[in-house]
Amino acid sequence: MKIQIINGPNINLLGKREPSIYGSVTFEDYLADLRKRYADVAEIDYFQSNIEGELIDKIQQVGFEVDGIILNAGAYTHTSIALQDAIRAVKAPVVEVHISNVHAREEFRHKSMISCACKGVILGFGLDSYRLALEALCK
Repeated sequence: MKIQIINGPNINLLGKREPSIYGSVTFEDYLADLRKRYADVAEIDYFQSNIEGELIDKIQQVGFEVDGIILNAGAYTHTSIALQDAIRAVKAPVVEVHISNVHAREEFRHKSMISCACKGVILGFGLDSYRLALEALCK
């Protein structure tokens, strides 16, 4: 299988940004372990951007070619109808992921503008949310 992970704003700061919420591991380190663990199951490509339009471009670019997309849209989760439209426009199933349990955080994080367009949502399991999403897509 071919899986695309797409991370939105500030995920590039994992390991430095609010470690009490997001942990102390960088995404690149986690990704290396994930790729190694699932080498026989999936080819995992990775993209990160802090720019909403670049996330939309990537979804459109890969959304007809890959077997699934794992998307952590960061703060755009709560604001972007454009991301919702992009998810709806492509063939690949999208799993929305969040490292933290957004429902245990500020009220504005409780509403997702993209969940309704996604195959499923996994949140609150730290970086392991990505592994859980990968396993769901591989079934």
